[in-house]
Amino acid sequence: MSEHTPRSQAHTYDEMHASADFQELRKRYRAFAIPWTLAFFSWYMLYVVMSNWATGFMSHKLLGNINVALVFGVLQFASTFLIAWLYARHANTHLDPIAERLEARYDAEIR
Repeated sequence: MSEHTPRSQAHTYDEMHASADFQELRKRYRAFAIPWTLAFFSWYMLYVVMSNWATGFMSHKLLGNINVALVFGVLQFASTFLIAWLYARHANTHLDPIAERLEARYDAEIR
């Protein structure tokens, strides 16, 4: 068993949670996640609303049997992958360095 009691681990967690690095990590995560979540949700709801109440527009044929609704649907997938790629890039650049510092600090304090 570790020489540290569960209470000392809890103390370490509390200290890390209050640290400037942790607060910065949360701030950077939220600065990315909240706007992109709202943007995607709005985009998705536009698709749903248009599919329900603008059926004439959504059924407009663009090329052969490809209509606006199909293009919107495919763009939903494309935007999902785009946001995932942007998040991975953001995390690698802005989140991971702070998370690695926090992990190193945690490892040093627990041992």
